[in-house]
Parts: sequence; C-alpha cells; structure tokens
Amino acid sequence: MIVIRHLFASLSILLITCQLALGQEASIELGPSQIGENQAWTITLTVSNERLKSYDDFPDIKGFRKRGTSSSSSTQIINGQISSSQSITMTYVPTRQGTFRLTPFSMAINGKTVKSQGTTITVGPPVKRQQRRDPFKSLFDRDPFDTFNDKGDTEFVDIADDAFLALTTSKKEVYVGEGFTTTLSFYVADNNRAPLQFYELGKQLSDILKQVRPENCWEENFNIENINGEPVNIRNKRYTQYKVYQGVFYPLNSETITFPSVGLKMIKYKVAKNPSFFGQNRQEDFKTFYSKEKMVKVKELPPHPLKDQVAVGDYLLDERINSENLETGQSFSYEFNIYGEGNISGVGNPVVDGGENFDFYDPNETQKINRRNSRVTGSKSYSYFGIPKEPGTYALQDYFNWVFFNPNTEKYDTLKSNIQVTVKGESKKNESIQSNDLGSFYDRIAFEDNTLLSNDRFEWTKIVANLLILGMLLTSAYIFIKK
Repeated sequence: MIVIRHLFASLSILLITCQLALGQEASIELGPSQIGENQAWTITLTVSNERLKSYDDFPDIKGFRKRGTSSSSSTQIINGQISSSQSITMTYVPTRQGTFRLTPFSMAINGKTVKSQGTTITVGPPVKRQQRRDPFKSLFDRDPFDTFNDKGDTEFVDIADDAFLALTTSKKEVYVGEGFTTTLSFYVADNNRAPLQFYELGKQLSDILKQVRPENCWEENFNIENINGEPVNIRNKRYTQYKVYQGVFYPLNSETITFPSVGLKMIKYKVAKNPSFFGQNRQEDFKTFYSKEKMVKVKELPPHPLKDQVAVGDYLLDERINSENLETGQSFSYEFNIYGEGNISGVGNPVVDGGENFDFYDPNETQKINRRNSRVTGSKSYSYFGIPKEPGTYALQDYFNWVFFNPNTEKYDTLKSNIQVTVKGESKKNESIQSNDLGSFYDRIAFEDNTLLSNDRFEWTKIVANLLILGMLLTSAYIFIKK
C-alpha cells in the first residue's frame, strides 16, 4: 500500500540512520534501534542528483506491519552548485513488544542494487512524551505517524483532495486489428494535502477489469506488479501518476469500443483539527473516485481480396538462408522472420508455393512478444526446410510473400524475399513420379478387358457345384455304413 503525503521536517530528528551509499547516488536509511510500542519505524530510500524512477518492494519485518509510503524531495544551491535529492519512506508500525531482527537485504533502486546490513529493533512499552505548552507550537512539533488514541475526544476534519482516476487510450480511432494502449491510472497533485492510500487494490482491480475489457478485442496485458509513482505534467500542473492497469487491445470487428465509468475505492484519512502528542491524529475514511466513460471508434479495413485474413501493424522482414548456392536434391534451410509493432499473436503463416522447382515442408514457428513503454512489439519466425528439384536461378520472392495492412500509411503492403539462389545439378522433378510407381501388376490394368459382367450367370454354376459336393458326401456315408 502507498500513502501519498509529504514528510514532515521533524522526521529526520527522530531517525537514527544507517546509510550504505552507492556512488553517493542511492542509499538506504534505517530507523532507530529502539522505539516505543506507540511509535513508528521507517526505511528510507534516497537518490541524489537524479529522479527516483523505480525501486523494489520494501522488505517485510516480523512483528511489524506496513503502514504505507511517503515521499519528499529537496534542492540545494551552494556556491552556484545545484544538488537535489528525492526520498521514499516506508512506515512500519509494531504489532507487539519485543526484539525483532531485520536480516540483511538489498533493493534495486533505479536499476542499481543497494545493500543494507539490516539491524535489530527493540520495541518497548509505549513512550509518554510531556506536552509542552508552547503558544508557537505547530504541526512540526508532533509525530505525524502517531496513531494511538488518547483519553480525550478528538475532532477530525475532511481535507479537500486534489486527485482523480482516469482511463486513457493512446488513440481515439483505429482500424480493425490495429492496437491501442489503454491505461487506468490514479493521479495525485503535488500540492495535495489529503492523506490517501490504496484499499484492497487487487480485489478491486479484478472487478474493474471485468467491466473494462472489451469482448470484441484481443488483449495484451502489461501485468503491472509494482505500482510506482511517475511524475507527469497535465495542463501545466504537476501530478504523480500511479498506473494500476495497462494493456493493448486489438479490435476483432468494427464495433465501437466503449469503456464504462469505473470506480476505485480509496482510503482517505480525516485529520485531527487539534492534533496532540498522544492522541490519534487521523481517522480512516473512504472515498470512491470515478473515471469518465471513454469511446474508441473502429474503422473497417479498405477493400482487398485478403481483407479478412491479413494482420494489421507496422512490420519488416528479416530473412536468412544457409546458402545461396544449392544443388538439386540437397536440402537447405530458410528463415522468414516477421518483426515489428502489432498483434504478434495474430500473425499468420506466409503464402508459400514451391511449384515444380522446389519442395517446401511445413515450418517450425517461434514467437517473441515484448510489452514495454506502452507498446507491444515482437517477432514471429518461420523456419523452412526445402529441396530444389530443377537447376536454374530463382528469386525467392516468387515463392514467399506475406501481405499485411499498415495503419500508419493506411495501405496494404507485402513482405517479399530479397534473396536469389542458384541451383545446380540434374533435374529431380521426375524422381517423384518414379517413386510413386505401383509395380508391374498395376501396369497390366491397361491391357485387361473392362467389360462389365452380371453376377446372374454364375448362380447356376454355384448350384451344380453344391449338388456334386452333397452327392459325394452321401456316397461316402453309404460305403462306410455298409462295411
């Protein structure tokens, strides 16, 4: 879960840190070794002079539960030199008193591995801090993560949030078979003051996708596992974008695609009107954010004899052959590799016709799909085994071709081979005829009488033969009895 809020300035005073630096660019800071049962403990990731783009999941700690994350950033100008840093802090709340061990761990921060030696955390009795009667006391004088009730009544107020849920598509109009990226994101403004947190996101997302997924589309899901915030600008205003779903849809027909309005339930905390040192300074509440309905128009492909069979996308050809100098009767291998952006799963086999000059056998297929940077790219490779039958010089484009529709140019295109082969040796096309020779028995068929005969002429012959056999049996029986 992610808590979206700014760190208070006094947090650094409460932390006893243990830092392992990686080239002074990324570090992990651990909280104090001793805390009270009513205090929070933290792990902070910090990057210097670069933006925090990605990081692994924070470790689980026995005896603690994760409360959520918060972020902060700073910029300094010293003697004309500009330095900046950005931090993400995970807050842990103890579940009981005791001594707990955080074993050594490592995290990938912006693609670089940063290690921590771990630590031992001792959780003691709740800490009571004497409240100072300071008329100049401000929010910075309290623990923002103190979630334990005091004996008095606390009044909570609802702070207006500056956040929204949006479903966006990369295109408003597509052809049948043309892919478009769909993203469902939660956006939080940088100046948002309302504490927000995701609530049962996995369960909610399962129900949301049942409404979002169009029935008439093929889907390539990006399978987002870690939800990390990314800074974006929307109408000259800075937001943090949290992508909860992203996929590419490929329409299977020309029906208009409609994405309905969907709701995402978030935890929105109310804050104490008069925060205290020992009281609960926020109260859990809920708010559902709704996206707007979105429509994508789907157009029919232009007229073409293969209109209902061709793939749609931006594709190129990569081909390979083991040798361009061949001999009749000797096998060779040829690879026809289609690669580019589009629905790779929907790419069909090339049209192959060897005619009287080649024998081509069914190919082996290899498929690779890459889902990255909101795009689906990949390749589909066909490995053919062929045998030339006639000597000569041949252009393989006469035997291999693959038609597709390019939505960028709005035209049909054909991938053709650029390889030319030279075949030497004796003609082998007659060998296939000889191999099918059925022998001399079948050669006599042409010389036999093909007049149709009736079965009736053979009936009397059968009757006479049966009578003769019966007579022989009776005669034998008579001689045997007489003797």
